Amino acid sequence: MAGHSKWANIQHRKGRQDAVRAKLFSKLSKEITVAAKMGDPDPDKNPRLRLAVKEAKAVSMPKDNIERAIKKSQGGDAENYDEIRYEGYGPSGVAVIVEAMTDNRNRTASNVRSTFSKHGGNLGETGSVAFMFDRKGQVVYPLAVGDAETIMLAAIDAGAEDVETGEDEHVIWCEDTDLAAVSSALEEALGEASSTRLVWKPQTTTELDLDGARALMKLIDALEDDDDVQKVTANFEMSDEVMAEL
Repeated sequence: MAGHSKWANIQHRKGRQDAVRAKLFSKLSKEITVAAKMGDPDPDKNPRLRLAVKEAKAVSMPKDNIERAIKKSQGGDAENYDEIRYEGYGPSGVAVIVEAMTDNRNRTASNVRSTFSKHGGNLGETGSVAFMFDRKGQVVYPLAVGDAETIMLAAIDAGAEDVETGEDEHVIWCEDTDLAAVSSALEEALGEASSTRLVWKPQTTTELDLDGARALMKLIDALEDDDDVQKVTANFEMSDEVMAEL
């Protein structure tokens, strides 16, 4: 898997799960609050909120946290967040997309620009790297759900575009606008997914050696530690040998 999925595996290996989990819950809560505020607070009537809740449940976010985030959207004190996408290049020329939600555009832009500069990268203009990615819906199931043929048939029936079966999971791809419908159809056929989300799928990837991987991981780590940053995606690949050294 490219980019973000690799980084998730690396975080787990480094034993950063507790800190990462708390940060992830905070980011998911923000997405749930914004989705509920922009639309209906009922997930059944709000596709974006439904996907946000699915993603939260997939990482075992407590039900109380989810309900609190939805309730917060209905209060008069709910913050107003702007959604911004930053694009640039990291070490080794790797393309990086940063998705943020912020109540202060100047602060976030300054922090993201500074983080890129400090870690050997360059922040570019909007659109400077997005053309190297496709916006897609991604639904992930564990291997235990069924064999590749079973998953492929379910995916076709659900209206998906493609399925990639790896060593650990089945990854089902669809158009970004079809994600809510496809994920619901898959859930009826296969049960709850382990992940349902909109992603930036790289069209091509850059293979990194150990030094390049270490440099890029420092950049991604620093970006993801920013409270305003929701997601970071990069078009890189690493061999198992390089991953083992990180």
